[in-house]
Amino acid sequence: MDNIYKIPSQTRIGHVHLKVGDLEKSLEFYRDLLGFEVTMLYGNQAAFISAGGYHHHIGLNTWHSKGLPPAPVNSVGLYHTAILYPTRKDLAAIFWRIHNAKYPLTGASDHGVSEALYLDDPDGNGVELYWDKAKELWSTDIDGSLTMFTKALDLEDLLMELED
Repeated sequence: MDNIYKIPSQTRIGHVHLKVGDLEKSLEFYRDLLGFEVTMLYGNQAAFISAGGYHHHIGLNTWHSKGLPPAPVNSVGLYHTAILYPTRKDLAAIFWRIHNAKYPLTGASDHGVSEALYLDDPDGNGVELYWDKAKELWSTDIDGSLTMFTKALDLEDLLMELED
């Protein structure tokens, strides 16, 4: 019997729950800038937000963090939350929205398998906004492992998606 357990291939990350210092500032970022819908408010302590009517993709709470500063960059913890957009055009649309709001990006990369925008939420939590390229376009090494890299994303080319 093989003792190596493999998680079922249909398994998905259901949601992420973040400790935040100021719930309203977090809602301004996730709801007002990124466009998530609030599915439930738990008083002024927590909010649950989603895309497309799911019960929640992101939970935000101040239960142990109200009024506290962001966690130090050089410490253990969440590196970033990655939000997958269905198409490149959708990624271009959120980039345009972020750009028009003058919200700062921390990076923009082509990873070979995906294209991504990076920014920090008001609490310094990293957020990756990305779309996956078609699987048949992914490169592999001779041993079959994925070939991923980090190259600068051409933001002007990305915005051309909106011209259709």
